[in-house]
Amino acid sequence: MKIGLMGGSFDPVHFGHLVAAQDAMEQHRLDRVILLPAAQAPLKAHEVFTSGEHRVAMLRAAVDWDHRFEVSDFEVSQGGVSYTIETVRHFRKQFPADELYWIMGGDQLPKLDQWRDIAELAELTEFIFLERPGHPAKTAPAIPGLRLHRCDGHLIEISSTELRERILRGLSLDYFVPHNAIVYIHEHALYGRKD
Repeated sequence: MKIGLMGGSFDPVHFGHLVAAQDAMEQHRLDRVILLPAAQAPLKAHEVFTSGEHRVAMLRAAVDWDHRFEVSDFEVSQGGVSYTIETVRHFRKQFPADELYWIMGGDQLPKLDQWRDIAELAELTEFIFLERPGHPAKTAPAIPGLRLHRCDGHLIEISSTELRERILRGLSLDYFVPHNAIVYIHEHALYGRKD
């Protein structure tokens, strides 16, 4: 079985995340994709704005109808900074005979040598990087055993920062965020104004 693992803040989840997961799944014939909200990403300057529990629940609301995707709370339940190596070790133990693929944006390629225990990570998983069709891939550092697979995706220009700002301005999230996730955001008053 070919299993894709896709981490991120998902703060909030949006169609850019989900289209990327679907593109990787279809182009590389993955059997399933596990979406993993991070407790806190190590290479991100900002912190997450919403609790891990809310981000997991929002993501589940967005994809629970789609059998191709599942949501794992592994990184959130671990707490602290989420390192890819710890996550991949966990799933390697869980799926010892399966092929694992870490799905990431092409912008991460030049930074791969900064990832914790990257040599071990390169042994445990292959990498699928998302890139705009027709655009050259960024250069990856020389890492022994690194297995890279390009995915020419429908990279959609939506940022979670922009969506949080839209909420503060009272603007709609329709056509940016799955409907069930929007309902969850409103029910729990996430990202609301601090009047």
